[in-house]
Amino acid sequence: MTAETHKKPGLETLQAAINRLEGHSDRRRTVLPFGVCEIDSRLPGGGLALGALHEVAGGGNDALHSAAAGQFCAGIAARTPGKVLWIVTRQDVFAPSLKQVGLSARRTIFVEACSDVDVLACFEEGLRHGGLGAVVAEVARLSMTASRRLQLAAETSGSLGIAIRRWRRQTDAADFGQPTASVTRWRVSVLPSVSLPVPGVGRPRWLLELIRARAGECADFEVEACDGKGRLAPGRLSLPAALADGSDQEAAGQRRASA
Repeated sequence: MTAETHKKPGLETLQAAINRLEGHSDRRRTVLPFGVCEIDSRLPGGGLALGALHEVAGGGNDALHSAAAGQFCAGIAARTPGKVLWIVTRQDVFAPSLKQVGLSARRTIFVEACSDVDVLACFEEGLRHGGLGAVVAEVARLSMTASRRLQLAAETSGSLGIAIRRWRRQTDAADFGQPTASVTRWRVSVLPSVSLPVPGVGRPRWLLELIRARAGECADFEVEACDGKGRLAPGRLSLPAALADGSDQEAAGQRRASA
């Protein structure tokens, strides 16, 4: 047996220790595909990593309200199995908007915390529990130390962790540029809806910015907002099924004729 053979186990042990400290895991992660090839092709494994921490923030004025960012996260959580823990510091979550993208109130456990410190504590406990499909938490500040703890907790249980970065002042949003241990970092901005060929309101559209992806590629995507099952669609005109077969168009024409 050579000296090199003796050294190899020691090197492997050291590398494993470094991986643990950096928030990496040796076990193979499963992923949750978006079902949009343009997005999945930019993510390692072809989807959003489960058993990992992800960050999402709103773009522009939505950095304060996180309406679109919250719906984006709810659509992701809706496609995971089991209950979803949603942690907030402000009582302004509009449950019908979450249901609109597939996340029903029956699946969601809402927890109100008094401060970011309490949010992070509940966030970590929820991820370590292991019996939840996803844990979503609204938090303003997220340090490297706190994010590493959350990442390790997610890796241990296999649960999906999503930190919605939400601030009370626009100037505080600069904190989003600080490094964290999250696997991906997203920004969601609202785009104008595409006009429909019939009277009505078009499906909301978003600009998704994949700002950071560990072992992946950064990119921007124009998409249609999540549908009733939490699924995104590429940024093109999409009609409801009832309109696609022409039945509602005919009915609309009859109403206009009789008006």
